[in-house]
Amino acid sequence: MLRLLADENFNNDIVRGLLLRDPAIDLVRIQDAGLLRADDPAVLGWAAEHDRILLTHDRATVPDYAYQRLLAGELMPGVFVLNDRLPVRQAIDELYLVCECSDTADWVGRVVHLPI
Repeated sequence: MLRLLADENFNNDIVRGLLLRDPAIDLVRIQDAGLLRADDPAVLGWAAEHDRILLTHDRATVPDYAYQRLLAGELMPGVFVLNDRLPVRQAIDELYLVCECSDTADWVGRVVHLPI
């Protein structure tokens, strides 16, 4: 099962809906990890340290920092970028499908825009 980390500004309706659909999903919010207001490099570092794929709506900066980690030879377990205009139900369905049909190793070093 995938281990996920929801970015500070990630839609909490998606988080709640995903956990209601499957309470066994391993998802931590930035707020619960003590990283409130942390910058993107710190968030990506924490995600790497805890082997968690980052969920974000931030298309502008997070992918660039993720690629910088890769270029520096640092671990980057993966990033799922979801368009913030994606309907909540569709976002939940997309994430649930990815969680059910893949392994953590499938996403290492990848920045993926959902829906695929």
